[in-house]
Amino acid sequence: MPAAVRVPTFWTKAVLAAGLVGLADGLLFQSEGPGANLGLFALAWVAAAAVATPALRRDPVGRWALLAAVFFAALQIERPTLIGWLMFGIALGVAAMAPRAGRADDAWRWTQRILVQGLKGVVGPLLDLGRLQNPKLRRRAPQLRVAALSAVLPVAGGLVFLALFAVANPMIEQALPALELPGFDAGRAFFLGVVLLAVWGILRPRFLRRPRRLPEASGDLDLPGVTPTSITASLAVFNAVFALQNGLDLVFLWSGASLPDGMTYAEYAHRGAYPLIVTALLAGLFVVVFLRPGSATAGSSLVRGLVALWVAQNLFLVASTILRTLAYVDAYSLTALRLAALAWMALVAVGLGLVGFRLLRGRSASWLVNANVAAAGLVLAACAIVDLSAVAAAWNVRHAREVGGRGAPLDVCYLLGQGEPALVSLIELERRPIPYELRRRVHGGRVAVQERVRGRQADWRTWTFRAARRLDRAERLAAGVPAVPAADQLGCDGLPNRPVRVPPVDA
Repeated sequence: MPAAVRVPTFWTKAVLAAGLVGLADGLLFQSEGPGANLGLFALAWVAAAAVATPALRRDPVGRWALLAAVFFAALQIERPTLIGWLMFGIALGVAAMAPRAGRADDAWRWTQRILVQGLKGVVGPLLDLGRLQNPKLRRRAPQLRVAALSAVLPVAGGLVFLALFAVANPMIEQALPALELPGFDAGRAFFLGVVLLAVWGILRPRFLRRPRRLPEASGDLDLPGVTPTSITASLAVFNAVFALQNGLDLVFLWSGASLPDGMTYAEYAHRGAYPLIVTALLAGLFVVVFLRPGSATAGSSLVRGLVALWVAQNLFLVASTILRTLAYVDAYSLTALRLAALAWMALVAVGLGLVGFRLLRGRSASWLVNANVAAAGLVLAACAIVDLSAVAAAWNVRHAREVGGRGAPLDVCYLLGQGEPALVSLIELERRPIPYELRRRVHGGRVAVQERVRGRQADWRTWTFRAARRLDRAERLAAGVPAVPAADQLGCDGLPNRPVRVPPVDA
């Protein structure tokens, strides 16, 4: 064990880890779903990390990362999301490593540390068990405790090999149920084992001490056929090709001119959305690879002008792609995935602008990576805070044709499938003058969704602050909505419900 890590510190971390595992067992295992339980566990995890590593609270990077971890942990109580939990894990990982890492490191080095920390965390407890065999530690720790810890490795290894043999040998597989201990739950043990690995990896982080620097490529690229003349000619050709595409978008997309016969605006928007984003990404990659700082091409005023024009054309191309997606939304309604796609397109536009700025201002590759990571972090944080499903549901209800809007026909099945995020929008739809049959379909589904939300909120583990506010508003709005008979014979799409046919069993 390193001299900086003393035995009392080690056992303090062991007690904290055991407490977190027990807390996860009570809060998370066999819960109906994530809610306040996930946020409370995350806050306890942050507190344990701060107690286990006092130096974390004195390190500037560690303090800011710890505050970010607290924010994203509390956000899970507001509304648990996968993105929010991912951001929490990254912030807590940076905080755990900050006291022993350099302060002037860039995002590239931190990425290496986080990845290595995740990989080494899987074997961290086994490495610590091996270190407990140190004679100095044996004299300072009770013999019974050392013996118990020494038995973990052979027992765990024997169980792993037994499980593998059970897969390979049906006789062993059939005999295993008789060997199970009373009250032993394999699924529970696996869950708690995963939690132990995760919390131990934060309390005793193992990471790459000397991550590699980002190579600062400069000067001309030594490749056959790659010369200042060929790069200049390539930029001229690329600008001409992009001008053709952007010109067509100006004529048909931005001006609203009639498309060729047999093509709809929805088809025109859908076919070009994602390929054009790939085109923009390739353009950015070309600038980064072939126009490196200090090269003859990067210093040429002609090349710099062509690059500036090309970046501008790429930004217009991304704007056209966003407009295509909005046209597709007008034809087929809005979804959370399409909102995420719009956010991704905006992020691509920011990345292209940063690539052009880096070339024109001579910024380093490290600056480019840091700027793009910061932009991506802001977008991800916004997606963790904003409920995209609720935004999509509200937009669809406001713009549906059934309520006099210019949007697509209302997809009731999609709204009901969103569950809680669409609850308020469903009630607002009921309050509008809509056809009676549509009201019956919406009413029956909305009541079912509201009951499910009420049931989840009744359990303190799955309770969330946002759902509480949403349910309170929904119940106030629903108080003024007259009840109508549910359309029992109709599905959410308005078609008759068909009984499920069970295929006959072969004799």
